[in-house]
Amino acid sequence: MSVALEKQEASSDQRSRRSGGREARRAMRAAPLADDIRPVRPGLEGGSYGPLSQNDQERIHEAVLTLLETVGFANAIPSCIEALTRVGGIYGDDGRIRLPRALVLDTIKRAARNFTLYGQDPKHDMLIQGKRVHYGTAGAAVHLVDVEKREYRESLLQDLYDAARLVDGLDNIHFFQRTMVPRDIPDPLDMDFNTLYACVMGTSKHVGTSFT
Repeated sequence: MSVALEKQEASSDQRSRRSGGREARRAMRAAPLADDIRPVRPGLEGGSYGPLSQNDQERIHEAVLTLLETVGFANAIPSCIEALTRVGGIYGDDGRIRLPRALVLDTIKRAARNFTLYGQDPKHDMLIQGKRVHYGTAGAAVHLVDVEKREYRESLLQDLYDAARLVDGLDNIHFFQRTMVPRDIPDPLDMDFNTLYACVMGTSKHVGTSFT
């Protein structure tokens, strides 16, 4: 009888150890990785996709400079016209703004190469420099699939906030660009302000949005 009990206890101990081992492995897999060993980290240096030859790139560059200088663009708002003509842009009688080649090249030359996109929490600040890569969301979708109601519907402000909260907890997403449009706010100005509010309240990471 005692031998049987000993075997039963030994078997129980083995099952307990196996179960404990499984629980430990599960806990280890679920635990967040240390910052220095994460496979995707903010600012890792990346390569570049180069389908065009250097000659092709230069031809495109020259074509763009020519178009900006000779064709330009129309329907600019007054503040844009004022800002561009103040630095050397030309506003023609045809209502088009043209940008001289020298103005474009000088602007490119003086543009910042290194700058920081700030988060509400300094640990989420992103240094934009060289080939450093950061991953983020994008979109502005107007519909989504509601997995709880099992329906395809218009996106709401609450959905945008929920998306921001989700991104806030995802280690491999480094910034939040608005993912959807709150269709429950018809006024464009109200929608823009509420969009920004939902984004910055939902995540302490860097936020990007646009205004109508």
